[in-house]
Amino acid sequence: MNTHPFETLRGDYTAMTAEWTVAQQIDRYSEEDQAVWRLLVERQTALARRHACREFLDGLATLGIGDTIPDFDSVNGRLEPLTGWRVVGVPGLIPDAVFYDHLAHRRFPVTVWIRTRAELDYLVEPDLFHDFFGHVPLLSNPVFADYMQLYGKRGVEAGASIDLLARLYWYTVEFGLIRTADGLKAYGAGILSSAAEVRHAIEGKSVERLPFEASTVMRRPYEIDKLQNTYFVLDDFHQLFEAAETRLA
Repeated sequence: MNTHPFETLRGDYTAMTAEWTVAQQIDRYSEEDQAVWRLLVERQTALARRHACREFLDGLATLGIGDTIPDFDSVNGRLEPLTGWRVVGVPGLIPDAVFYDHLAHRRFPVTVWIRTRAELDYLVEPDLFHDFFGHVPLLSNPVFADYMQLYGKRGVEAGASIDLLARLYWYTVEFGLIRTADGLKAYGAGILSSAAEVRHAIEGKSVERLPFEASTVMRRPYEIDKLQNTYFVLDDFHQLFEAAETRLA
């Protein structure tokens, strides 16, 4: 979701369609791009095996996410038969209304450019690695996939309540934790695409981890440029459906 003027953003917005999509052009990625992807995937997959929920790990395996930058068309060939979702390329951050419309139609926007080696640990704007590795695996899970579409539909109709929904997205899709039979696990993309955030969220001593309750989540502001101080913990992914239908006066 976008909070920046588009003229200040990093992506190339000149070739996009009316839906703010662009062709991925898989052959455009350099050897250095592939090396950066490989470094990130190796590091985050190792952390995910310890700290991610089973649904995320199943998605990594099912979609064949490995040591080369994924071809969106090939991934869609696996993903769409599972849950009806497709990945679409975008130049970078896109307007909120466009983002929600994509979700409502089971399309997940993924940035086509990847960070540099100097940006392995911190990036201002979401890139291909964050969008794809962090978000796409869970779209292969039917329960989470249905929540994402419902969230998109709520976003389309939200109007003045959009800030409340943005907080829900932040504390679930980006920075959500879930309690499992194997202990506390991460499912949020902002956690699972960041080495520092994974350890901080699961093992940090000064972190506030609160039981998930939608109205509390929607009233909690967040900061985008530092490790999180507060995380909300689900007991079950089905809680997200009630959250998506919650409306605050």
